[in-house]
Amino acid sequence: MRMPRRGLVIQARTRWLLVGLALLFSLVLLMYLLECAPQTDSNASLPGVVGESMGKEYYQALLQEQEEHYQNRATSLKRQIAQLKQELQEMSDKLKSLQEKKSPKVNGMNYQGTKEQTSNDLLEFLHSQIDKAEVSVGAKLPSEYGVIPFESFTSMKVFQLEMGLTRHPEEKPVRKDKRDELVEVIEAGLEVINNPDEEDGQDEDDGVGDRQLYSENDFIEGYYRTERDKGTQYELFYKKMDGMEYRHVTLFRPFGPLMKVKSETVDISRSIINIIVPLAGRTEAFAQFMQNFRDVCIHQDKRVHLTVVYFGQDGLSEVKSILESVARETDFHNYTLVSLNEEFNRGRGLDMGARAWEKGEVLMFFCDVDVYFTAEFLNSCRLNAEPGKKVFYPVVFSLYNPAIVYANQDIPPPVEQQLVHKKDSGFWRDFGFGMTCQYRTDFLTVGGFDLEVKGWGGEDVHLYRKYLHGDLMVIRTPVPGLFHLWHEKHCADELTPEQYRMCIQSKAMNEASHSHLGMLVFRDEIEAHLRKQAYRTNSEAVG
Repeated sequence: MRMPRRGLVIQARTRWLLVGLALLFSLVLLMYLLECAPQTDSNASLPGVVGESMGKEYYQALLQEQEEHYQNRATSLKRQIAQLKQELQEMSDKLKSLQEKKSPKVNGMNYQGTKEQTSNDLLEFLHSQIDKAEVSVGAKLPSEYGVIPFESFTSMKVFQLEMGLTRHPEEKPVRKDKRDELVEVIEAGLEVINNPDEEDGQDEDDGVGDRQLYSENDFIEGYYRTERDKGTQYELFYKKMDGMEYRHVTLFRPFGPLMKVKSETVDISRSIINIIVPLAGRTEAFAQFMQNFRDVCIHQDKRVHLTVVYFGQDGLSEVKSILESVARETDFHNYTLVSLNEEFNRGRGLDMGARAWEKGEVLMFFCDVDVYFTAEFLNSCRLNAEPGKKVFYPVVFSLYNPAIVYANQDIPPPVEQQLVHKKDSGFWRDFGFGMTCQYRTDFLTVGGFDLEVKGWGGEDVHLYRKYLHGDLMVIRTPVPGLFHLWHEKHCADELTPEQYRMCIQSKAMNEASHSHLGMLVFRDEIEAHLRKQAYRTNSEAVG
């Protein structure tokens, strides 16, 4: 029996009315609960944490901070993606244009390859940029001026060679454009380490839980340099706080996206450094050197051998006494004293020190008695020298005469407080090649020093040029943990004209900064001005 049409309408209206009443009741109940809920105490503290608010404002601030962090990260990634797309498009257009010029016409139209062919050509071009750059093997160069030096950086600072009169040897804070570039590079290196390929030597079966993941805090140091017609090379080093293994990542930006060159684990836990110091007299400076050696090498690093090559007899007994005293007090016996009863010759001293080692292959650090180094530098020495592949020529930060730098103080501060990278305290000694880390076999293979060079200077440049003319890669970069302490220089009359010129140039460069030298030159004028000012002030006071 069919229900009348009017009955159906009434039934439908009744159903909608019930639904509306149910919704209204739910809304009233919700308002009641909100109104009757206890008020949040804005001063309440989190359980177990004193002084941290758990009120609405605290959580809102926390959420806002997280939101800003992710927004900034997303913006950065979008910018990088857009930049990469643009660069890829530009390279693709260039390749397409070249292809159109070279390809024959078919039926009056230029034949264009497929999209896949264009992509392959682009990748081939980018990889050719890496092959042409000095990334994996060294390049033969005509002179010491042909090498492109690296600049070093940490997560907070950049140590740069080219300063002029306005830039600083240590840049902090880093310029925004440079900071964005280096942050991108550090993150790209982390991506390579934390997501390794098969070619990186790690099994894909190893789960993420079994691998040690690295973060920005594990970045130790990096170096970069740009070959203007090829791209920028980056050498990055990461290390966990409690480990001795370093992760080394090489990246290259061929004026386009970053491309991984290699990723490897570098174990330096058993790498011994033979520190070779040629010496004649200068016993007070040697005592100061041994204090630094004791603090850094014996107490901290503990993986060094010291070879002292002493010329002459005057002061020899005192040097022996210093070495024996350190050995007695620290139980350190990994040292060799070579005595030569002849005129001082730095090249011969270093050559004798290298040949005195009889335990096979070893990493050598050619050092001077006026050099101060840190434990971090010793690790940089180990990381940047590799037998048969590369030698390390760090740029030393040379300190000025403390009597001029700290002329406004009664006495200069202790040496440890003078070790700062400032324009008025020192300069990057980019014309000096005496401090170097290289393996013994490489040194002997290139023939060592030119022993015909007598007296001051020249021998280190000859050795440096030998490496530049060979196939080994030369790593040249300023390092923050290597200082040349100021000492008075005497340029002997027996030097050749070229050596004497170099000695005088070095003496002038070592004395003081541009501004401090200017103050010395115009001292009389400045004092006359101050006297006039004082006289004028006194006259006005009397009047």
